[in-house]
Amino acid sequence: MAVDQAPAAGQPSDIHARQLAGLDALELGGGTSSGLASRLWGRTWPMLLAIAIVLAIWQGVVWSGRWPEYVFAGPAETLGTLGERLTDPEYWQAIAVTMRRAVTGFAIAVVVGLAVGAVVSRIKVLRAAFGSLITGLQTMPSIAWFPLAILLFGLTESAITFVVILGAAPSIANGLITGVDYTPPILLRASHVLGFRRLQLYRHVILPASLPSFLAGLKQGWAFAWRSLMAGELVVIIAHQSSLGERLYYDRELADSAGLLATMIIILVIGVGIDLLFETGDNALRRRWGLQQVRN
Repeated sequence: MAVDQAPAAGQPSDIHARQLAGLDALELGGGTSSGLASRLWGRTWPMLLAIAIVLAIWQGVVWSGRWPEYVFAGPAETLGTLGERLTDPEYWQAIAVTMRRAVTGFAIAVVVGLAVGAVVSRIKVLRAAFGSLITGLQTMPSIAWFPLAILLFGLTESAITFVVILGAAPSIANGLITGVDYTPPILLRASHVLGFRRLQLYRHVILPASLPSFLAGLKQGWAFAWRSLMAGELVVIIAHQSSLGERLYYDRELADSAGLLATMIIILVIGVGIDLLFETGDNALRRRWGLQQVRN
């Protein structure tokens, strides 16, 4: 009776297993990845350098005397005004109003864009009819929608939300459509063999496969939504609802250059912060799919 013997150490199967384990460790970063402090510094110092360069150019323009300081305030005066405003509760209330409008409009745009993209991407007739229209809506300047929005809704928050949705939804829909187009056909055939139909097909196959493109569409949609919101708050001034756009409007009317630039800095910081959130999500998705580059 033959007795199976365990492979001796050093046999080809053991060597092959160790080689595979080494490759896995290398792909996952192993012990060669930088520490947390090094990674944070690697992300921080380019931003600090960019800020220093911008401040230097800004101060140089002020020193050039091209504009008087009451028209174009310097960094010191602007940052001082920014510090004062950040200690004002009403200013934080204005930030909260703007963020509430942004989140509400973007959330509705995600639902609309997801629904439109899912339908258009799978029905050829609708793709032929509305594919170019969606792209056209995406390229249309958001400010062009405000005359119609004001006619429909008046000088109300609904007019702002309407334009935010129209600014963001086409990009989100196009992101999903692009992701569906690049879904490998073999996955679709396998899903049909497994019995997936319609909602199950989208939930378990199409949406996960199109997630990278959809995430890119979400990021672009947020950028359009944020720009549309700022334009809307400058055009539609609502009484007793202070916002960042309203602050910009009155700073311009009062020729408060330092206050105007301070509010613009807040708008920029919020935009950069949201972009970093999307970047974090994108990096997490890349790691999950094994697409994250290993940095020594």
